[in-house]
Amino acid sequence: MSNLTEDKKEKEILQLVTFRLGNEEFSLDILKVQEIIRHMELTRVPRTPDFVEGVINLRGRVIPVLDLRKRFGLSAGAKTHETRIIVVDVDDRTVGLKVDAVSEVLRISADTVEPPPALVTNIESDYIKGVGKLDGRLLILLDVARILTRSEKDALGNVVTAA
Repeated sequence: MSNLTEDKKEKEILQLVTFRLGNEEFSLDILKVQEIIRHMELTRVPRTPDFVEGVINLRGRVIPVLDLRKRFGLSAGAKTHETRIIVVDVDDRTVGLKVDAVSEVLRISADTVEPPPALVTNIESDYIKGVGKLDGRLLILLDVARILTRSEKDALGNVVTAA
């Protein structure tokens, strides 16, 4: 890698929204996040993948909501007063991601982020951009665009139409 590329990476600051799924801490690029809302009543849509919790009406827009625990093959968690829906943009589609709790917005230096090890968690590494280190904590950086496959993204378009 050239010195110019290394210098740019050292100076680049990532702004991340951090959230919890069980005992693990994850993060998303803040530029992908439209808003964070409290969990609300969902309308279940028949014949959708298991990880699609249903749809919500958010100011006149029908938005599918995915349970990230189910998507990542983690055990189901109980809905609490901390449960949130992170509304994100995935390839020109607006999707809600149900998480256990949203922690904070962080700024970390890009040079503290390493490529994911082969087995970081029990989540398929395709979704993982990297692992960031901050004050003794490890943050798993998710790649929002890769949370869903192409066919799943197309199916979500059908979920919105069916609702």
